Amino acid sequence: MTTFSIQNFGCRATDADAAALRGGLLAQGLTLTREHARADIVVLNTCTVTAAADSQAREAVRKIHRANPAARIVVTGCYAQRAPEELAALDGVAWVVGNSHQAEISGILGESIPTGEDGDAKPRGTNFVPLARLADVEGMSLARGPAKILTGDIFAQAGLQIATSARGCGDRTRPILKIQDGCNNRCSYCVIPFVRGRSRSLEPDRVVEEVRALVESGAREIVLSGINLGAYGRDLTPRAELAAVVERILGETELELLRFSSIEPQDVTEDFVALVASSSRLAPHFHIPLQSGSDRILRAMHRWYRAEHYAERLKLIRRALPDAAIGADVIAGFPGETEEEFEVTAGFIECLPFTYLHVFSFSERPGTEAAKLAERVPSAVIRERARRLRSLGEQKAASFRASQGGRMRRALTLARGGENWTEALTGNYLKVRIGGRHPANEWHEVCVTPEASEIANASPIHDAALRGG
Repeated sequence: MTTFSIQNFGCRATDADAAALRGGLLAQGLTLTREHARADIVVLNTCTVTAAADSQAREAVRKIHRANPAARIVVTGCYAQRAPEELAALDGVAWVVGNSHQAEISGILGESIPTGEDGDAKPRGTNFVPLARLADVEGMSLARGPAKILTGDIFAQAGLQIATSARGCGDRTRPILKIQDGCNNRCSYCVIPFVRGRSRSLEPDRVVEEVRALVESGAREIVLSGINLGAYGRDLTPRAELAAVVERILGETELELLRFSSIEPQDVTEDFVALVASSSRLAPHFHIPLQSGSDRILRAMHRWYRAEHYAERLKLIRRALPDAAIGADVIAGFPGETEEEFEVTAGFIECLPFTYLHVFSFSERPGTEAAKLAERVPSAVIRERARRLRSLGEQKAASFRASQGGRMRRALTLARGGENWTEALTGNYLKVRIGGRHPANEWHEVCVTPEASEIANASPIHDAALRGG
């Protein structure tokens, strides 16, 4: 029996892709193992948003190959789409499959099992097509050496091919449902549009169908995800709107809590905020990329808003939802960023009601406009600016935890914990520790007790876990 393991790198969209891959491989009859060292096939779903992400993926390949030389390593995801030859050159890599052909992985591996004394992969059925033949037929490059590359023009892919994120995977706690992929924006620092293609959306009927199926399989909270989630439906005919599909989810399914992944500032409209505030089944949680508080840097980044517009969005959220979680991405050390502009960004963040930050050090990405800019910020300066921003983010998070002290919240237990406690997550994205060991995917009514640590304590109000919304 062929075993496989899978490791994911990157954002919620790649989490959804990895879950879909896991489900597809299970459906093909492969057996999941959590240990790379025991797997016949190891699938690495990569990210390429920074040079550090690329390095992390390469190091994972090397570590797995050292520990399990017999494993056939499949590298997929954004890094595989951007630079397949780099990955194919690594020892142990058998296949490199870009995002453009990720949906084919389960079929390819399901039809191929290691057999014989040489360990070569032999066809198990008559439908198996070797990757070398696919490459020849479609005019794709095949790396010299043992690794086979299956990539293609991501922009030529029509429609959004989504395998459900969690059906049949045994992962019922907060599954991620990707309803949009790709991006039509061209931020000067971002390589993602080149490795995920143009914006594509899942039809509203399919979205509702997928949500309903996940709920039937036991999901109580679902995270709605996309590379540019706010652009959902603009590519469809007839055009659809994110708010409209959310209203259908609320009206046509029994989902208990729906959470959104990242939303661009221009899509956080008064109507959208009002929608989130209108239902207890929508998590009061907004992740809104900022990147910089300097208008000049925002222009250089090709971002579509200015600091004043961004601040107004956050004030709108706070008026409607005083206890909402508000997070942001911010980049330290974009080319040409002066010390004064960094201080503007730090001061801007400090005066706004953020509850957490995701801080990125600027990383040159091949092919992007920012990679051509000459005014580079020294690496040591970037590190120091990123450190300061992370410290500021920690202060914001601690302040938010303190503000929640004594509040009654409903929290969903996660598959994490210690000897006498269980981690849970509230609707407003507060991590809490509940005393005792509890199964994952249960609602508990708790009273929050803020702590100095990154996770607040919470005392159960009711002994029994809540079974409904």
